[in-house]
Amino acid sequence: MADSLYLEIADFEHMVHTGIYSEETGRPQPLRFTVRVKLKAQDRYEPETHLDASKNYMDLKFAASEALGEVHFKLIEAVAEHVCDTLFVQDARVEEVSVKIVKLALSEADEKIGITLTRERR
Repeated sequence: MADSLYLEIADFEHMVHTGIYSEETGRPQPLRFTVRVKLKAQDRYEPETHLDASKNYMDLKFAASEALGEVHFKLIEAVAEHVCDTLFVQDARVEEVSVKIVKLALSEADEKIGITLTRERR
């Protein structure tokens, strides 16, 4: 069994154009993202190991923010799909992406309403 390296950015918030109801369309709404990426691990990580041996964490944040652009996504599942696609295109070493999205505007009593989508490279 091969070793794996998981990189994660958790509880990152970004405004995204998403929703199907009239009160959701026309303006962005806040989403909370947790993005987890699985990479094949190197044999060892020494103190002087270069960044090329891993992946820049900011790539995860980019995929869940600027890469979404101004597109309106009807479903947050489509938002998650776009984040996965962006990360797969960015780096051939990405084996799996998991995207958790919480719709903050729907919370009435601090509950966490959302989805988690996990995709493996095909």
